[in-house]
Formats: sequence, structure tokens, C-alpha cells
Amino acid sequence: MASPLCTWLVAACISATYDKGKISMFDSSKRPRKFMSHCINAGAAADYKSRMLSSFYCSGVQNLISCFALEPCKEYNYFKGSLSSYLASFVDNGLSSLFGSKAAPTSGRNMFTGLTSHSGKTEGMALNPAEEVTKRKKPLVERRVVVTGLGAVTPLGHDPDMFYNNLLEGVSGISEIEGFNCSHFPTKIAAEITSFSADGCALPKIRKRADKFMLYLLTAGKKALVDGGITEDVAAELDKSRCGVIIGSSLGGMQVFSDAIEALRVSPKKMNPFCVPFTTTNIGSALLAMDLGWMGPNYSISTACATSNFCILSAANHIVRGETDMMLCGGSDAAINPIGLGGFVACRALSKRNEEPTKASRPWDRDRDGFVLGEGAGVLLLEELEHAKRRSATIYAEFLGGSFTCDAYHLTEPHTDGIVLCMEKALAQSDVDGRDVNYINAHAASTPSGDLKEYEAVIQCFGKNPELRMNSTKSMVGHLLGASGAVEAVATVKAIKTGWIHPNLNLENPDKNVDTSFIVGPVKERLNIKVALSNSFGFGGHNSCILFAPINYK
Repeated sequence: MASPLCTWLVAACISATYDKGKISMFDSSKRPRKFMSHCINAGAAADYKSRMLSSFYCSGVQNLISCFALEPCKEYNYFKGSLSSYLASFVDNGLSSLFGSKAAPTSGRNMFTGLTSHSGKTEGMALNPAEEVTKRKKPLVERRVVVTGLGAVTPLGHDPDMFYNNLLEGVSGISEIEGFNCSHFPTKIAAEITSFSADGCALPKIRKRADKFMLYLLTAGKKALVDGGITEDVAAELDKSRCGVIIGSSLGGMQVFSDAIEALRVSPKKMNPFCVPFTTTNIGSALLAMDLGWMGPNYSISTACATSNFCILSAANHIVRGETDMMLCGGSDAAINPIGLGGFVACRALSKRNEEPTKASRPWDRDRDGFVLGEGAGVLLLEELEHAKRRSATIYAEFLGGSFTCDAYHLTEPHTDGIVLCMEKALAQSDVDGRDVNYINAHAASTPSGDLKEYEAVIQCFGKNPELRMNSTKSMVGHLLGASGAVEAVATVKAIKTGWIHPNLNLENPDKNVDTSFIVGPVKERLNIKVALSNSFGFGGHNSCILFAPINYK
């Protein structure tokens, strides 16, 4: 039944009538240029649906049969009634969701008419985030997601406690690059990881040939399991078909790829036989799953600097949908090498404050001149609440929800409307009152445009909430690219657990458009967090944010 129905619908679309006269819907010269929901008002909706149904059924099906000079058979006549009811349902439901059953609001914070083109004209229209979420069917049994383990490899320490304690003390992990000779680069500083060892987390043959992003990932992932109380005995009891890994990377194995090119200049025989798989962004998740025997969802997502948040949100969704009980998720990147540094220098994205490395990353400060390149990995162990309770796990915080959107605007420059849409969709999806959000771990990478766009979006979404506090982890660890969201999520969860939020360094001369009253100063602060929001944005207009809260929030 599906095959003839699809054929009839195609023919129906080709011959469908439009608003006045018989105009083909595919005649671009006569078709309205704006989005249909903007053109059709609520009063005309019923009449429009009726005419669309008539066009789909009467014109499309009859024309298809007549064009082949066929007589309708008894099966066609029998099917006629059910097809009519099906198409009526399709028009009522499908067209309503596509074109909107009500007149679209033309103003308000929850709507924005796309992003302005160079001519200043609007290109499209977004749905109200709250309305979009309420239309979804909720599962019969709510499955809550909690954080039960943390793992981190950062410039400030290789375990979550050391990392967060250094953040609270205002220690900067930014210094002159030691890993290679960068004297001919205009930028000579980075947030580099030193004294790192993957012993006990990766086999010697892997450590010898793997890229650092893989080793950071494997180490952070296994430390998250240890932190989550997954001992050998506990691991043996897990249903491994319901445990998965989604840990992404923005750039993958850059050093392995670079070394392979240099070896190729000599001879193909000199190339690392693993250079292709060890370059891909998915290989870290795959190797970790092989080590653990976890057979659930396993993949990586690469959305530039928003990678980690996309992975965390996707992992949580697997648990919410009942597909898994436990997920390792996050991100890892290691781009402090000649090709990585050189690429970002060519983009003119990096700070050149070589004389004062610890002051180079200065979010919202008017003297900021670009971000500081960092490296590392962050991994969260997410678990279904009842599953965690059954094994008496320590629960750090609850994952409330989140969202991801696209600016559809510019390759590198963010847009306030896209960020606002992302945060408002996250609040709606999580059923959280924006007034309950009293801590934001901002993306704030110390870029001239990005910091202001995010600040403007926060003001639009949360106004002048006197309880709101905001800081940037990047002021101390630089920009860890695809790992930044996960490392900052670790910091956010630790803030919830400890009741302390870390300082924001180097905001000495605030940008003229920035009110610093809700931005944390150079000293840590005590805060009883109700709901925390962690933002992460990436090249290409990728926006993502996640909401965490203490387990007793709901």
C-alpha cells in the first residue's frame, strides 16, 4: 500500500493547485518567495487545507491514472475512502506542523526572523521553542539522567579534583610552548599539557603510535569510570549491550596525519600503518569501547568547538529513550603542534600576548586579542537515575536537558539570535524556569566578537537576574576546542557539588558594552547553585548548551 500511495502523492504534488488559479507548486517564477507560514493567515487555513486535499486527491490521483490510460480497478475504488481519510489526516497534521495552524507572531524574544542577509532582508522564521517542545510526545515513564563519574586531562591537572582545585585558586595553565620550536610563529603561547602519562590506560603498542587526543580520551574515560565506582566487580554485572561511548573530537589525530605526510615525502613504506584510522575522530570512542566491551551506541560527533556538548546531549538522549543505562561522553583534542598552531595563526584567531602568557586569555576585557589554544579531554559518566541508585552510586548532579542550534549566518562569527534560540529551547526542553538559572559557565573564549555576542544573548534570556553569576573557565585553561565543552561541564558539575564557583581572570578593563555586576571576579565565590547552564559554540555557527542541577531540584 505504501508504494502506490507514494506514487500518487508525487503525482498529486506535481499537479497541486495553489492559492489563485491552477499554478504548479514547483513553478518558481510564480511561487511566493517567503516562507508559507508567513503568507497564510489563520482564517484562510481551513480553506487552504480543503483545497490542498482536493488537489492532492482529485487532481493528482485521477491525472496519474488517466495519463497511463488505465481504468480504476475495484481495489482503487475500495481504497478510495481510506486514501481520502489518510490524506485528510495528512493535511490536518502534516500541513499544520509545516505551515503552522496559527498566525505566526511577529515579535517577542521567543521568535526571530532568521538571520539578516547582507541586504538586510529576512531569510526565514523559527518556531517558538516552548511550543515546539510541547508538541513532542513524552515517554510513558520518565527516565532521569544523572552524572555519576568525571574524568579530565587538562593543563591544570589530570583528574577532576586537582583540575577544579587549581581553578578555584585562580591558577593559569597558559605558558610558553615547550613541545616544539615555535620561534617563527607570531603566537608562542598555549595551554599545554605537560608530564602526562597514559600508563595503565592504554597498551604500550597503542601509546607508541596513537595521537595524543586518543591517549587523553582513553585516560579521561577510564578515570571517569573509576570516579564513578565502576570496579571490576561492578563492571562484570553491567549489561554491556546497554552501555555506550560517545566522545568526539574537533580535529582528530592532527599530529599522526602530519607525521604521515612527512613520512610520505620519504617513502610510503615509512608511513604509520595506523595513520588513517588514528586520524579519524571516532577512533578514541571505538578503542575505549573495545577495552571495556561496551556494545551500546558508539560514535563521535564533530561540531568544531561545540563537539563535547553535542556528544553529551546525544548520550543523554540515548538514556532518556530507554536505549541505554550508562554512557561515557565528552570530547578530546590535541592541536598544539605546528600544523594546529599554524592553522589558527593563519585564521588570525590567536592571542599574541607572548610576554604575559597568563594574561592572554581575558574574556570580556576590551584588550582581548584572540583565544589561547589549549588541549585535553573531558569525560562524563551519565547514568539512568534508578540504575545508579541500584548500585549505590555517588550522584554529582542531574542532567536536566539541553539544546543545539545553528546560526546559519557566518563561518566564524556567532550571532546573538542563534545563541538566544539555543538557550531558550534548552529551558523549554528541560522545563526549567529561566529565573532558576543562577550560574552560567560561559563559552567566552576571549575573542573580540564572540564574547559580546554571548553576553548579549545572556542578557536577552536572563535579564538582570540579581542572583545570576557567570564566569569563563577558558580564562585559565585556554580554548580546548572539541574538548572545551566537556572540561567546562566537569567544572560546572564540580561547582554544583562543592558549592564554590571559580574566579574569572584578567577582566581588568571591561568592554564598554559589558556590565560586570554578574560576572565573577578574580576570587572564587560561594554559591548555592539551583540550575547551572554550560554554553559551547563552534565554527560554522554550532550552538549548544546543557543544564545541570542538584539531584533535589525536581
